Amino acid sequence: MVRWLHPGMLIRTGLDALVAAVFGARADHRLIEAVVRPQPPYFDYSEESPDEDFWLDYVADTGDGWNSTYAVARLMALPSLEVKDPENQSHTLERGRILVLGGDQVYPGASRDTYEERLVLPYEEAMARTKAPSPDLFAIPGNHDWYDGLAAFMRLFCANRWVAGRRTRQSRSYFALKLPHGWWLIGTDVQLDSDIDVPQVEYFRQVATHMKQGDRIILCNAEPAWILAAASKRRRGYLENNLEYLQEKVFGRRICLFLAGDLHHYRRHEGPDGRHKITAGGGGAFLAPTHAPAAPRLRDGYVQKKSFPDEKTSRELARQNLLLIRHSPLFGLMTGALYLLLALATYTELGAFGLSDYKEAVSAVASSVVTRPWSLTLGLATLGGLMGFADKAFGRWRLLVGGLHGLAHILAAFFVAWGSVYFTVSVLGFCPEVIQSNASLVPGVALCSAGWKHVWAKFFLSSLFTFVGGFLVGPFIMGLYLMVSVNGFEAHSNEAFISLAIPDWKNFLRLRIDKDGQLTVFPVGLERVPRKWKETHAGPYAPAYEPDDPQATEPRLIEAPVHVVPRKRGSVP
Repeated sequence: MVRWLHPGMLIRTGLDALVAAVFGARADHRLIEAVVRPQPPYFDYSEESPDEDFWLDYVADTGDGWNSTYAVARLMALPSLEVKDPENQSHTLERGRILVLGGDQVYPGASRDTYEERLVLPYEEAMARTKAPSPDLFAIPGNHDWYDGLAAFMRLFCANRWVAGRRTRQSRSYFALKLPHGWWLIGTDVQLDSDIDVPQVEYFRQVATHMKQGDRIILCNAEPAWILAAASKRRRGYLENNLEYLQEKVFGRRICLFLAGDLHHYRRHEGPDGRHKITAGGGGAFLAPTHAPAAPRLRDGYVQKKSFPDEKTSRELARQNLLLIRHSPLFGLMTGALYLLLALATYTELGAFGLSDYKEAVSAVASSVVTRPWSLTLGLATLGGLMGFADKAFGRWRLLVGGLHGLAHILAAFFVAWGSVYFTVSVLGFCPEVIQSNASLVPGVALCSAGWKHVWAKFFLSSLFTFVGGFLVGPFIMGLYLMVSVNGFEAHSNEAFISLAIPDWKNFLRLRIDKDGQLTVFPVGLERVPRKWKETHAGPYAPAYEPDDPQATEPRLIEAPVHVVPRKRGSVP
């Protein structure tokens, strides 16, 4: 799994986000593709097997760790899948004639090598080839696919090539599929600003002219606008307005099923009219919490019916942040360096002060801060940085919460540095006696009666202990902050779970349109993905590896099959 709190990864993703924010809106690839990449009004599957069931698969947020990505890819590659629902009834699910990738196909950002390593290779190991008629592959981009301006996405999915036994057909980042019995599937591209561009709207207007009265739509979007809107107390965002515009002005309220990824879990909301909004971002990326942001009821009356994992389990998983260093050990390098810098900026003689001398110790450090402006600057920078890091979900309390978080690290750095110097001087016996002098090579460090060697030994040992203390204590404080934030205030839901990089609780959707035109959604869940595999030697038409992990769980339906109640023919204008 991607280690998001690795210092190098933080720098890389920060730069990716910065570049995307600065140049993304000014270099919109969709405007170019609308001119130079012709695409038919829709891809027609409506006449395929009219007397049989039509199957298609949907998966989003793939391409993170091998185990999680391959586990889902393998299940979707099997010609048929036997699963049981919560009532222990068996269901046979056939492999989809179409596979729709619902956004964020790779992490942490898009590039040719990243797609190859984190998406193509696991999927080709799951199924390198297929026999005719081969399934087709369609994809919509998420924000991580846009980090390179959509270049790698277009090269992989919009060039009429074969990917893991499936043929790509689209030439743009959005598309329309005409399915049997009056069903349509619409895939949108909302880019980085959650915006649907004008050429895309015009394309969908053209698609709508081919629809008949009573036709129904499955809308695939890269972000679940409904959950984000329910959790926000602010005005409606771009994405919510765009979806409402498509629903009200372009497609005439034909949309019966909304699908989205981006949040890496499964949540289903059901409307009073039998329509559904499903978030299914479980294709391989790290697990996201289901309890934050909470959305038990949406603005338009939809009610949450199911989540995977459930909210109780989600809260329990969030408590693993208390052992943050176990999940993201190299994050301690950052807090260790921060604590050491804070200690060096206010370095003073505290080696002879025990806990009973805390007033003298505090007075000495305060005097050092007053006489050294750079120590005050570093302290204020720490406070300001963590205030900026605080989640907007805190609302008007954001600066206060961020300030308290920063103050906790500053106080921890003080006690860690004090304990390190005390241990070096009073326990190990380095330079217990000092001579005040202005000739010290290190400002604030007095000379030792035993000589310069003891001075430097004390300095380096106390610095080492301070760094180690910051390496251990800093992640605990950060983990405690994230756990309290996500469980107590529904804030930092993303940061609290990228820190854990949980590969489990994966999901994908298998949809069936039966011969009577009834659409049924089968949400397949995998609670614990395998960590060990063994080769099958079954050839290119079957998965190359099968699970060899007794602790892994079998795939099951997350809930009973979801029947999307079709509107009566002729009821939609």
